Amino acid sequence: MRMELGKRADYAVRAAVDLARHVRDGERRKARAIADEMAIPASYVPQILAELVRAGIAVSVAGPGGGYALAREPAEVSLLEVVEAIDGELVSTACVLRGGPCRWDDMCAVHIPWARAQFAMLDSLAATSLAELVANDQALEAGTFEVPEDLRRPARELAQDR
Repeated sequence: MRMELGKRADYAVRAAVDLARHVRDGERRKARAIADEMAIPASYVPQILAELVRAGIAVSVAGPGGGYALAREPAEVSLLEVVEAIDGELVSTACVLRGGPCRWDDMCAVHIPWARAQFAMLDSLAATSLAELVANDQALEAGTFEVPEDLRRPARELAQDR
């Protein structure tokens, strides 16, 4: 399983983090400023922001004093919401062993561990708020971020511990 965001979801997360960074100052962000600050191609930003607005994550105000802002507090917006606003539901619907649709009434030998892995990922993304991402980003910039101990070990060691 490849665990990576597609380009559009990556850009959406970056844009959402930028909006979250500027909540406290009440500033509406221009698409161009978000593109520049977050290294997103300017041609993608309006599309991505429009999808975040449709999903109720962001709001837009037209006009010279307008721009984009988060629709809710950063602590109330999950990473999962942002990714699913762009990519749709993240749960795989294809059977790992048999191909075709994955169903509980006709499951394969890999179904249970695969479902557990998917649910763990979804739970982690749902439990991570934009506020947490902003705090992590600020700590990284300040050089004070500490990687959690359980993430310092190689995946092989994690598997042996279980």
